[in-house]
Amino acid sequence: MKEQLKNITRKPSSSEKMFSVMTDIISRWTEGVNQADAAIPGLVFHRWEAPTEPTSYTLAPNICMIAQGAKRVMLGEEVYVYDAESFLVSSMELPVVAQIIEASSDKPYLGLTLELDLKEISQLMADIDLPETSQDEFRGISVSKVTPPLLNAVQRLLELLDTPDDIPILAPIIKKEIFYRLLTSEQGPRIRQIVTAGSHGNQIARAIDWLTDNYDKTFHVKDVADHVWMSSSSFHKHFRSVTAMTPLQFQKRLRLNEARRLMLTENLDATNAAFQVGYESPSQFSREYSRLFGAPPLRDIKTLQRTSAPEAVQ
Repeated sequence: MKEQLKNITRKPSSSEKMFSVMTDIISRWTEGVNQADAAIPGLVFHRWEAPTEPTSYTLAPNICMIAQGAKRVMLGEEVYVYDAESFLVSSMELPVVAQIIEASSDKPYLGLTLELDLKEISQLMADIDLPETSQDEFRGISVSKVTPPLLNAVQRLLELLDTPDDIPILAPIIKKEIFYRLLTSEQGPRIRQIVTAGSHGNQIARAIDWLTDNYDKTFHVKDVADHVWMSSSSFHKHFRSVTAMTPLQFQKRLRLNEARRLMLTENLDATNAAFQVGYESPSQFSREYSRLFGAPPLRDIKTLQRTSAPEAVQ
């Protein structure tokens, strides 16, 4: 008589169970939409049912996680790819180009972004014993492997959406735990440098704030360097190290992103949009716009309008 073998069913791991819960929650809250603001401040869900074209936008300080699918993010000429096994952290506002590379109607891309509260992180650094922040150079974006403690905290944060009365009390506590997990991970030195006064990262973050507020103005690198108490040569070196761009390239990305938004959402024509974001030459604007977005302004905007003007693919 032949020996009968029992069917052995592999039990899902704890991480797989947590991802399953997150996938279900994000799927429920994004039914029929690409983006949904959650009831928890700073938490946004994203859903895409097909790969997307590259989209340019400004990424705020965030932790970006994926429950299902994969995404590519480009900062300058550098490329970062991540999926459910990894997460991306942006420690300052940066103009990026992003693209969903793995998604389908049967298995949509499901992701989330959680805003980094830099004031809360700064206070947390004062409350716990952490190594001194080094002056090593860090990119403003990085990708790391997801750890079970971080995944568990994010899952519990999402589960609060089913008990909304608990959100005001428990959400700040769980978010603080998430920030703690980041500070004590390999991402910690990068985040600590941004919020540590006097560090190069903090100086560059303040320079980015200035450029973001004054993107439509002509500036000299020395003026911005003086604003953050750096020499011109040191500022240029550290700015490029953090952002993978020169200050002028950074400003150009900000201008073009804003011009695209103005044409798409406020119906400005290309010439007026160009002047409003600080260009003096409409022809130069058109050339640089085409180089970044792959088509002249009018054709690009018509394409976006036909495809219902997709939101940033976060």
